[in-house]
Amino acid sequence: MNITAIIIPAIVVGCVGLLIAIFLGLAGEKFKVPVDEREEKIVDVLPGNNCGGCGYAGCSGLAAAIVKGEAPVNQCPVGGPPVAKLVGDIMGVKAESEEKKVAFVKCSGTCDKTKDFYVYTGNKKCSDVKFVPNGGAKSCRYGCLGFGECVEACPFGAIHIVDGKIAQVDPLECKACGKCIDACPQKLIELVPYNAAHIVKCSSKDKGKDVMKACSVGCIACHLCEKNCPVGAISVTDNLAHIDQEKCTGCGICAEKCPKKIIL
Repeated sequence: MNITAIIIPAIVVGCVGLLIAIFLGLAGEKFKVPVDEREEKIVDVLPGNNCGGCGYAGCSGLAAAIVKGEAPVNQCPVGGPPVAKLVGDIMGVKAESEEKKVAFVKCSGTCDKTKDFYVYTGNKKCSDVKFVPNGGAKSCRYGCLGFGECVEACPFGAIHIVDGKIAQVDPLECKACGKCIDACPQKLIELVPYNAAHIVKCSSKDKGKDVMKACSVGCIACHLCEKNCPVGAISVTDNLAHIDQEKCTGCGICAEKCPKKIIL
């Protein structure tokens, strides 16, 4: 065996590899993008869930936006005030306090309140059920489909299907990341103040007589809540009552007047 025939190619390959490594090292230094050290510090104090609830692509994206002045220091909904204070300290600014919010499912269609038109045995996914007759077996076409697509989307285990029919949010576990809102094909979920005094737990836009056929507690657009609210915090649009949480004083008159007891 000719040893030289083995050694020479090995030396050539080694030299080529060394040259490539040197070239890549020099190129890396030349084209390196400087990173603000504050950005790294902010990433360290953020929760690290990378849930996207802040509106950016993960915690690193939010950190970069904060350093650039494109996002406030309290932008992280998961970390809340404690994390906002830490980020504010890094940035040298005071974190403004922001009211805690939680996700809320605007549907009361449990088994004892609504009924099914037929027995559905197909794919158990809300976004697929939307395309079957009537948009699902449930008599209310606006209601929660109950197959838990929002449950799967929640990274904090804050949503559960109760009564085999409807999604319910645990406000103590909810971090207001908004994942469930994006996942719900019915658009039933919205963020509301944690301390909201009253909320309309319905999403039906049908006329009153049709609502009563489908659900015993649906909003029938009777306007009694709107007429009796002393501060004008309630309006009925598209046959559905909505409460302006900034105006609501929590007096409870709307809940008392509502004949369907859909204002909780």
